[in-house]
Amino acid sequence: MNLIKINKPQNIKEYLKNLGVDKSGIEIISKKTDLHFFEIKNLKTPAVNILKQDALSIGAELAVPSGAILCKEESYNCLLIANTKQLEILSKKELAQPFGLKDLANELKNFLQTKKHPLKLMGIINANSDSFYSGSRFLGKEAILKIEKLIEDGADIIDIGAVSSRPGSKPVSKSEELNRISDILSVIKEQKLYEKATFSIDSYTPSVIEKALDGGFSIINDITGAKDEKVIELAIKYKAKLAIMHMQGTPQTMQQNPTYEDVVIEIEEFFKNQIKKCTNLGLNKKDIILDVGIGFGKKLEHNLALLNSMQNFTKFGCEILIGASRKSLIDNIIPTPIEDRLAGTLIIHTKAVERGANIVRCHDVKEHKQAFEVLNRL
Repeated sequence: MNLIKINKPQNIKEYLKNLGVDKSGIEIISKKTDLHFFEIKNLKTPAVNILKQDALSIGAELAVPSGAILCKEESYNCLLIANTKQLEILSKKELAQPFGLKDLANELKNFLQTKKHPLKLMGIINANSDSFYSGSRFLGKEAILKIEKLIEDGADIIDIGAVSSRPGSKPVSKSEELNRISDILSVIKEQKLYEKATFSIDSYTPSVIEKALDGGFSIINDITGAKDEKVIELAIKYKAKLAIMHMQGTPQTMQQNPTYEDVVIEIEEFFKNQIKKCTNLGLNKKDIILDVGIGFGKKLEHNLALLNSMQNFTKFGCEILIGASRKSLIDNIIPTPIEDRLAGTLIIHTKAVERGANIVRCHDVKEHKQAFEVLNRL
């Protein structure tokens, strides 16, 4: 007999299958191997005590402040710890309970019904001269050569924009934006490069977006979070996906003094409202991509909170985009010039993917492809 402690297999069902476990056993056992942690904020005190007892009765746990049982406060923050099987039971039990527990049950069901999306790498092309990382700037023929290289390196999506959104960047006229990108769009259309990779237009200008969609692009990457209904209408018209990003303020003002009472809750509410807006206009929810907007109106603590809570946004059922490539939060952790931030970028993106992100927007596609292939094998 040999006892070997191992990490949890990434694909537990495949592991159990190889072990010889029967189909019904695989389903039952796999649900017991995923341990989930949910922070529940401002839960009414009666609900706290009901949920505590229900959790304990099935082998789960609810961590609560010591005064909760005495009902000293009207509400408390709690930590729910349970595996997938226990969450299934709780989500049914709490449907019949008062004090907001029915809403909690429905929230838990949303997480349980979330399907994992396949990983996609999104390469970056900036058709301008002032994006924060010079290694992403390509004009004319250089941009086409870079596109071909990104495809060769393993990019699933290529995101092309002509306006810098770095902190303090200056706005550009619609005509100038179109002028910068027009030749690139024409070549992509003429050479049918969209048959080799998916193309995304990084813009919130309807005229630029429409020209791109007409030329074979199939994703709109909107840093303004679909505030303009014309952008949503274009996504519907061309059956394109729409990436909704959160940004506090504008690129010119966003980093002056971003403040939040609770950044995770506020961005969750933003996504709820924008998803509702889009679906009410007729956009299919499966065509919505969510991006928390790392570095867009956020201090270091806000960025870290969002990265640590990435799983929270998977409950919407949408694809999740992460874009922290070479950004200043790395420099805020350990002073590092832009050119040397690849290692920090890979760590952030790896953790984000482990926590639910599936579209990785990055400058270094080849290195990311290698890192995720190795991670997958591990």
